[in-house]
This record gives sequence, C-alpha cells and structure tokens, in this order.
Amino acid sequence: MSEEASPPHGPHGYSGDKAALLGRLRRIEGQIRGLQRMVDEDTYCIDVLTQISAAKSALQAVAVGLLEDHLAHCVVDAARSGDPSAKVKEASDAIARLIKS
Repeated sequence: MSEEASPPHGPHGYSGDKAALLGRLRRIEGQIRGLQRMVDEDTYCIDVLTQISAAKSALQAVAVGLLEDHLAHCVVDAARSGDPSAKVKEASDAIARLIKS
C-alpha cells in the first residue's frame, strides 16, 4: 500500500483488540493452508469450494469488524475535531471495495 493511500495515524480503533484480530487472521491463514492441502490431495471440488466460502466469510467478518472500529473511532474522532467528511469518504470507499469483491 502506498503512503498516500494510507497516511500515518495515531492508534487505530482495533489496537485494543489487536491480539484477538491477529488470532483470527492466523486461523484464516490456517484455513488457506488447509485449502492448499486439499487441492494437493485432490479433494472433491465441492468440498474445496465450501472451504473457500468459509475462508471468504471469515475474512469478511474481520473486514466488518475493522470497519466498525473505523467508524467508532476514526470517524467519531474526526467529527469531534470538526470535519469527519474525509474519514466518512474513507469508510464509504472501503465499503464499496468490500461489496465489490
């Protein structure tokens, strides 16, 4: 990611739950490794697709949690500072990317 796309900020809303977030991402990483193993072992295609769907759902849950944190912290802090429009735009753009995928 470029510096322009993600300017430096203070502590992020997810900072307090960083260990839990990292744990979830590690479990998803394990799911992906499991998918690789399934393909390597010639697992039935529908079973692989089912696991892909589960991994995708897990990533979406992480994304929604991060978005909630962004709204609750970054957007709220920007609103308290006077102009939340840039943070709201970031959130809107993130939502657009999430629903596009």
